[in-house]
Amino acid sequence: MKKFILLSLTFLTFGVVAFGQVDPKPQPNAVKEIIEEQVPKEGPNMEFESTVVDYGTITQNSEPLRVAKFTNTGTEPLIIKGARGSCGCTVPTYPKEPIMPGESGIIEIRYATNRLGKINKTVKITTNEGSDPHVLSVVGNILKSEEDQGVPKKAPSMLNDSGKN
Repeated sequence: MKKFILLSLTFLTFGVVAFGQVDPKPQPNAVKEIIEEQVPKEGPNMEFESTVVDYGTITQNSEPLRVAKFTNTGTEPLIIKGARGSCGCTVPTYPKEPIMPGESGIIEIRYATNRLGKINKTVKITTNEGSDPHVLSVVGNILKSEEDQGVPKKAPSMLNDSGKN
C-alpha cells in the first residue's frame, strides 16, 4: 500500500510540474508592439498628432484655416509628394522641402466656411513612405450667423440714434 501511495504521489507531482509550466514566450503581437515602440521605423514615417481636423461648430464665414501637425518618426527624410482635398471646398497646403527624421511640420487646411451645414471631407496625403496615402478627416458644422437669421446684434435705441439724422 505504501508503494502505491508513493507511486501515486510521484505521478501527481510530475503531472503538476509538467502541465503547470507557463509558456515563457510572450505573444508575437505583444513583442512586435514593444519593438516598434522602441525602434524607429526604417525609412521615412509620417505620424500625425491627430488624423481628425475638427472645425467644431462655427458660424458662416468664420476663419477657414486649420492645421494638422505631424512628425517624421522614421530614419530617412520624409517627402510629401502631394495633398488633395475630397472636393474643391477643402484645400490643403503642405511643406515642399524634405522633413528630416525627428522634425515636425504642418499641413494647412482651408475649408470654404461660406457653406452651411455639416462638414465631412477628407484630405489624402501621398509621401515617399509607400503607395498607401495618409487620410485626414475634416469635420465640423457651420451655422448661419445671427445677423443672417434676422436677429440684430444690438437692438436699436432712440437714445443712440438721437441727432444722427
